Amino acid sequence: MASSATVPASFCSHSRLQQEGRDMRRISANPGLLIRFRQGRRLRSPARFRINAAAVVVEKEERAQDNASPEFDIFACPICYEPLIRKGPSGLNLSAIYRSGFKCERCNKPFSSRNTFLDLTVTSGTREYTEFKPSRTELFRSPLVSFLYERGWRQNFARSGFPGPDEEFKMAQEYFKPVAGGLLLDVSCGSGLFSRKFASSGTFSGVIALDFSENMLRQCYEFIAKDDALLNANLALVRADVSRLPFESGSIDAVHAGAALHCWPSPSNAVAEINRVLRSGGVFVATTFLSTRLNTPPPLGPLGQSIGASNTYAYFKKEEIEDLCRSCGLINYSCNVDRAFIMFSAQKR
Repeated sequence: MASSATVPASFCSHSRLQQEGRDMRRISANPGLLIRFRQGRRLRSPARFRINAAAVVVEKEERAQDNASPEFDIFACPICYEPLIRKGPSGLNLSAIYRSGFKCERCNKPFSSRNTFLDLTVTSGTREYTEFKPSRTELFRSPLVSFLYERGWRQNFARSGFPGPDEEFKMAQEYFKPVAGGLLLDVSCGSGLFSRKFASSGTFSGVIALDFSENMLRQCYEFIAKDDALLNANLALVRADVSRLPFESGSIDAVHAGAALHCWPSPSNAVAEINRVLRSGGVFVATTFLSTRLNTPPPLGPLGQSIGASNTYAYFKKEEIEDLCRSCGLINYSCNVDRAFIMFSAQKR
């Protein structure tokens, strides 16, 4: 016969008070969390707060807080997913992030923003260890490919049915209407082609351009540096793994992935991560190449696999993409298809 242990009520009460205390300190340290709570967002803990009392605490803290004081940030540790402590000027713009220090209290791990982007990979700060991704991912870490991406490379997508960046942006904006005004994460942003468009549109409260490639992020910064408005916009550059997104669960309103799914080492892990970081009702929009006779090589078979050969990209049928989204917990799937081009959208429950 199965037995169950009863947790003492005093223990539950004590744990709840401890958690409420931790969350109250987070709200006090970062007034932005209170705004998110008022808009119906949930913090990591399901504990309920007395809003008026929290507002008083925030008001007192705002008076005493200076630009160098530590606060909990929107970024989280890629190892434990706890929110990072930030010390430095507040804000999501490049200058504020560059001048700030980030650290995970639980893992005691600092994260650097010295290279024009904030490195939030698990391997950030390693000295001896190196790690490589599959060739379809490593290709875009090349300085040459990063330089050429908006100088001819991306234009070739039209041959496969891609309507072009301007039209793709308009299509994505239609899908993102339910989450206008929220925080957008542009994963696998490359040289920032769409990150810049989203940031310039004024549709979102902030845009985070995220990529695994250091050189793509450097190229992204070079484009941004030519536009003073973008330099001062709520636009951040972050290096991270799409399968290990450095954000708390339910903290992002919108996720965009332009021409990226076929490059990811594990699309299923990536889409599951995207579902994790999206808030309830959040929207995921992506484009990729569909599997066709022209871009899908024949199966390698056991012999090809045994010698380490691999297909460069992972192309899927539209039915496979829909199945992937559903299996990762996303709903309200829809898509637009033109030859090998597909733009699809799905929503967090």
